[in-house]
Amino acid sequence: MGGEKMPQPKVKLVVTGDDFGYCERRNQGIVDCFKAGGISNVSLLVNAVSAEHAADLAKRNHIPIGLHANLSEGLPVSQDLRGSTLLNKEGFFHGKMGFREVLQCGQLKMSEVEAELRAQVNRFCELVGQVPYHMDGHQHVHVLPEVREVFAQVLSDFGITYTRVPIEPGLKFGTFLPSHLRVFNAQVEKDALESIEVFHRYGIRWPDIYLGLSTMGKNMSVPNLKCALGFTLEASLEDAVNSPLIQCNDAATDSYRPVTAELMVHPGYPSQPHQGGCGEGPDDFSQSADRLHELNTLRDPFVLNYYRQRGIHLCAFKDF
Repeated sequence: MGGEKMPQPKVKLVVTGDDFGYCERRNQGIVDCFKAGGISNVSLLVNAVSAEHAADLAKRNHIPIGLHANLSEGLPVSQDLRGSTLLNKEGFFHGKMGFREVLQCGQLKMSEVEAELRAQVNRFCELVGQVPYHMDGHQHVHVLPEVREVFAQVLSDFGITYTRVPIEPGLKFGTFLPSHLRVFNAQVEKDALESIEVFHRYGIRWPDIYLGLSTMGKNMSVPNLKCALGFTLEASLEDAVNSPLIQCNDAATDSYRPVTAELMVHPGYPSQPHQGGCGEGPDDFSQSADRLHELNTLRDPFVLNYYRQRGIHLCAFKDF
């Protein structure tokens, strides 16, 4: 950059590519997006079929990497879970909604949740050679009742500082989302709000603002991204005093600190049928053109310019 001094950023934004490891085409798309400046961080699924390929790519390209803890899709990492409450008759996790149903019926053993989370962190360390910088949950399982307590304990034990609290400021304006997604997102937000006290108690941190539920797949567009990012630009310290999120991170005391934010994204090239996934093959979202649409939007020069013009500095959790 030469010797000129960079202006103080208004926003430190982590753009996280989720589901790294899902398949080689996803991995390549995420790396291409990182090289183009469209993402700044990745979240690795260690039980996915191309996790090793992903970890090698992250090392080669110096991509900041965290763990996308998975309790809902595919096969477990832990070898000690035969007949576990986490698994269906075929030996796979129960699925995005299935996991929630089993949990709600009080049929999930938290000791098994803990064993699997620990196994996934250990697998991450084997693949990457270090403890993850951050750890979040695939399909937001980490903020669910009971699970969040175990999740926080595991993070605390491994010294993982950062997680994701999926409460999106503009979500109530996302009236373009189909009703089933609106219902799911509202529930995620409720669970996330109830997780704040738990994560805070364990000394875990998270960015001031979370974005990404309203900009997934075909809903990602330059106007929608600008609208979502607008909330981070408007987040002033007057708001911070009233924000449960920012208050918990003790940020309101530092009037010169830029707002921190995370944008969750899912770029990639569409998976081929039968190639990828976490043991059961790739899902529909992964095989759809939505992944490529996200990739192209994120690396659009208009978006990258917008970051520069508005003082939005892309970084990783380790830069906070």
